[in-house]
Amino acid sequence: MYTQEIINDFIIRIPKAELHMHLEGSIEPKMMFKLAERNKIKLRWESPEALREAYHFNNLQSFLDLLFEGCNVLRTEQDFYDVTEAYLNRVKLDGVRHAEAFIGPQSFLQNGVPIDVVMNGVIQALKDAEKTTGITTGFLISAHRHRTEAAAFELLELIMPWRDQLVGLGMGGAEVGNPPSKFQQYFKECHARGFNLTIHAGEEGPTEYVREAINLLGVDRIDHGNTAMRDPELLQQLSDKQIALTMCPVSNLLLNVITDLSEHPLRIMLQKNIPVTINSDDPSYFNAYVAENWIQSQMKLSLTFEEMIQLAKNSFQGSFLPLPRKAQYITEIENFCLDFFRRDIRAN
Repeated sequence: MYTQEIINDFIIRIPKAELHMHLEGSIEPKMMFKLAERNKIKLRWESPEALREAYHFNNLQSFLDLLFEGCNVLRTEQDFYDVTEAYLNRVKLDGVRHAEAFIGPQSFLQNGVPIDVVMNGVIQALKDAEKTTGITTGFLISAHRHRTEAAAFELLELIMPWRDQLVGLGMGGAEVGNPPSKFQQYFKECHARGFNLTIHAGEEGPTEYVREAINLLGVDRIDHGNTAMRDPELLQQLSDKQIALTMCPVSNLLLNVITDLSEHPLRIMLQKNIPVTINSDDPSYFNAYVAENWIQSQMKLSLTFEEMIQLAKNSFQGSFLPLPRKAQYITEIENFCLDFFRRDIRAN
């Protein structure tokens, strides 16, 4: 019988990828105050502790309002560099071997920050951190669904000079009232330009949003995808096509998508051969980086070692890495597990 301490050690150390996190959602309160001071911006909170206390949300929109306010402190290349570097240094402690990170430039463009400041700061940090942490990385640009399709097209043109340094494009923001079908022509163009594609769907939006994302937009993976659980035919389609779902359990709990982690659909989906993954979404705002999401999910859903190993493999299989690199990481998982369980046998 394994103690929770041993299980948690396994979770933290098993090689894993994180496929769904927003860099602007990883600004820790102390760093937000540091950046505000650097850029002579007055925050409405008296201290980092007071800011942390504000992280109580009723729903997705209440979170987004605070997230977009926090984006105001990011102004220079160094700011974007520092936030990206801090995230990668932190998740190295969680056993992350590959990270694919979003950023939504439209939040910064409306604050007067040039696109090259955003792109150059993040890209340089990703390159440098790969050398210092050993974590491979992928950079995704996220368009906002509460804006117009024309605005998404404008963003697409702005980022084209960095085309070769992006692994894909995504879309996030308030789901309700902004179905995937609203952006059908935009995704068609992104596909034509050869981008890997993903979209947030089925977090607060209905099952139909997940179906539209697959059938109308032709995305490669789905961010969240919770409400697909309501439709057996859609679940079968996800399984048949092996479309990865980048699920974020603690985020779902704190945004009231679910009322208890024991209700989260990820284990049932995993058992239905759907390649679900566990991710942090916005780790600072939810006070839970990726390993903590794993730990809380394991405890509430009684995930077995076999299921956790499959989740780790799914995280690499669902990535936008080349196939040979995926295979190398899968081998890392298998070697880790052999060593972990051999040590446990010797210890007993």
